[in-house]
Amino acid sequence: MQQVVIAVRKRDSEAVITALQDAGVLHLRPITGGPLSTGSLAGQDAQSRRDDERLLARAESTIAELGAYRPAPAPLPAQGEWEGVVEGAAQPVSALARTRQELQADLDAEAAYGDAVRALARLSGGLDRSRRLTLVPFLLQPTDNLGELEGALRAALPDRYALATETVGQNRVGLVAALRSDRDAVRAALSRVRLGELRLPGRFDGLPLSEAAAELDRIRQNGAERQRQLGEQRDQLARTHGPALYAVRDALKDRVAVHDVRAVSARGKYSLAMQGYLPADRVPALQAALGQFGDAVSYELHGVDEHHDQAIPVQLKNNSYVRPFQVVMGLMSLPKYGTFDPTWVIALFFPLFFGIIIADIGYGLLFLLFGLWLLGKARRNEGWDLSFFGAYVPPATLRDLGFVTNVMAAWSILWGFLTGEFFGTLGEHLHLFYVNPDLVNSLWGWTGIHAESHEAATNVHTAAAAHGGLIPTVFPRLETSYFSNVALVFALLFGILQVLWGWGIRIQQGLKHRDATHTWEGLALFGGVFALICMAFATRAGQDFGQFTNFTNPLILLMYVGFALFLIGWIRVIRHFPLLPIELLSQGGAVVSYARIFAVGLVSAILAKLCSDLGWSLAERIGFLGILLGIVVGALLHFFVLALTLIGHIVQPLRLHMVEFLNPTGFNAETSPAYNPLRRLSPAANAVSGQGK
Repeated sequence: MQQVVIAVRKRDSEAVITALQDAGVLHLRPITGGPLSTGSLAGQDAQSRRDDERLLARAESTIAELGAYRPAPAPLPAQGEWEGVVEGAAQPVSALARTRQELQADLDAEAAYGDAVRALARLSGGLDRSRRLTLVPFLLQPTDNLGELEGALRAALPDRYALATETVGQNRVGLVAALRSDRDAVRAALSRVRLGELRLPGRFDGLPLSEAAAELDRIRQNGAERQRQLGEQRDQLARTHGPALYAVRDALKDRVAVHDVRAVSARGKYSLAMQGYLPADRVPALQAALGQFGDAVSYELHGVDEHHDQAIPVQLKNNSYVRPFQVVMGLMSLPKYGTFDPTWVIALFFPLFFGIIIADIGYGLLFLLFGLWLLGKARRNEGWDLSFFGAYVPPATLRDLGFVTNVMAAWSILWGFLTGEFFGTLGEHLHLFYVNPDLVNSLWGWTGIHAESHEAATNVHTAAAAHGGLIPTVFPRLETSYFSNVALVFALLFGILQVLWGWGIRIQQGLKHRDATHTWEGLALFGGVFALICMAFATRAGQDFGQFTNFTNPLILLMYVGFALFLIGWIRVIRHFPLLPIELLSQGGAVVSYARIFAVGLVSAILAKLCSDLGWSLAERIGFLGILLGIVVGALLHFFVLALTLIGHIVQPLRLHMVEFLNPTGFNAETSPAYNPLRRLSPAANAVSGQGK
C-alpha cells in the first residue's frame, strides 16, 4: 500500500477530483488540523453542496417509492435538466404513492372492521340516520358479561335505551340506541363495565353505519383490482422515468462525492490538498489520471508505515478458491494492515469442521442442491429477495455463498462415506454401509479400542449377516460404546493444531513488528499450552501423575521445556501481563473447546439415527402403508432436526475460528478500515466537466 499527498489549484480541484473518480484507485483519508481550512464547507461551496444533496434526496425518495430495481443504463441528461427530470418523476410518483397508501389503509380497515360494521348496520335497522336518536357501537370479548352492561344501562337510563348484539367470528358486536341527549350517559355505562365505544379509523369515523358498511363493501369488492391497477401505474412510471432518474441519481452522487472530497481535504484561498492510500499495483492508474493536468497538480508517493499508522486501509487479495470465503470474513472485522489474513485458514478449516459435524451423505446432498440453486440464480443475474428479513442478496454475493455451500456439502458427503451415514442409519438399513469390527480394529486398534460384534460369538452366520453391506464404515462415530474416545481425541487434535498455530502467529507478528512484549507473550503461552498438551498425553488425562518423574518419557521432557519457556516469557512480560498463568489455563480450555466438533456432530448423528430408525420401524411393523408413513414421518423429522440444529452446526466452527484460533493471533484486538476508493457511479463518458471553474 502506498500513501499519496496531492496538491492542486482550487480552480482545478473539481476536474482533478473527477479524474480521480474515473481512476477509481484512491482511498481518501481526512486531513485534520494545520493552517489550511478543514472540515465543513462554507460559503458558495456549502450552498452548492446543500442544493445537490437536496436534489439527490428527492431522487432517492422517488426511486424508493417506485420500488423498482435498477433498469438498463440510459444517457445522462444535461445538467440543467436534472431538476426537471427529478421533479417530473417525483410529482406523479408522490401522488400515486399517496393514493396507494390511502387504498391500503382502506383495505386494512375493511379487513379489521368490515364484518363488524356490516353486522352493526343490520342491527341499526336504519336508525343510524335518525336526527333524534344516537347509536353507540361496542365490541364484546368472549369473556365479557353482557348482563353487567344491561345492569349499568338500566341504572343510568331506565326505560330510555335499546340494546342489541350479534356474533361476529369469535366476538360479539353490540349497539345501544338512546336519545342524543343521553349519549354521554351510554358511554359512561360502557366505561363502568370496562367496555368502550367502537370507533372506526380514518375517513369512516363519523359516517352513518349503513354508509360505512356500503363503503367497506365497495372496498372489499373492488379493492384488490384497484390495487392491481395502481401497481401497473407504478410499473409504468418506473419504465417511463426510471432510466433517466437512475442516471441523474448516480450523477448527483458523483457531485456530492466531489463535495465530500473537498470537505476532507485541506483548503486554502487558492489551493487544495488531499491525502490517501492506494495499492502499489494501482499507482500507474493514479499517475495516468493526474498526468493529464501537468504542472497544475503536484503529488508525492511513499510507502506506508505499517508499524505506526492506524488508518491504512486493507484490501484482501486471495486466490479464486479462497476469495468466496471473504463473505464469511464479512462476519468479522478486517485484519490490521500488515498482519495475518486468516481468510485462507477459514477457507480450509471452516467447511472441514462443518463436514465433520454433519458427516451425512443425505444432508450433504441437500446442501449441494441448495448451493447449486444459489449458483443458478447468480448465473441468471438474479438476486434473492429476503423481504421477511428486510434484506436483498445481490447475485455476486449469491455466487460466493453458492460456492461456499458446495464446498461445505462436499466435505459433508466425504465424511458421510467415512462415518457410514446416509440420513442417519438409513444407509445401514438399506445395507449400503456396515460396521466391520475386524476392519475397525485394524484401523484404530493402535489407540487401544477393541470393537466387538453385536452378535454372539458362537453364532457365526448371524454375525456375518449383521455386518454385511456394500461399504464398510471406517469412522464409526455412532458406535459410542468403544469409539467415542477416538472421535473426541480426533476433534481435540484440531484444537492442539489451531491454538498452538495461533500463538505461533503471535510470535511471528511480534518479531515482524519488533514488538518484544507480544513476542515474549507468544513464546510464553506457546510453551505453556504445549506443556499442558504434553502433560495430558503423558499422564493419560491426569490418570497417572507418577509420570512427572519418568524422565525416560520424551513427553515429560518436552513438558518441562514448555513450562520453562512459559516461566521465562512470563518474567519478561510480567509488568504487562501479571495474570498470564490464568490466561494459560484459559488457553488450555480453548484446546478443549474443540470437543464441540465431536459433541455437536455426535448429537446430530444420534438425532438423524432416531429419525431414520423411527421411519424404518413404521415400515417394518405396518407393511405397505407403514412404508409410506415411514417415509413421510422420517422425512419430516429429518427436515425438522436439520432446521433446528443447522445454525449451531454453522456457528460452532465459526466460533472456534473467531475465538479460539484468532484471539491468540491478536486479530480481534486491532483492525483497519476497508479499502474503499473514490469511484464514479455514472459513466465516465457522461461526466459533467468542471474544468475551468
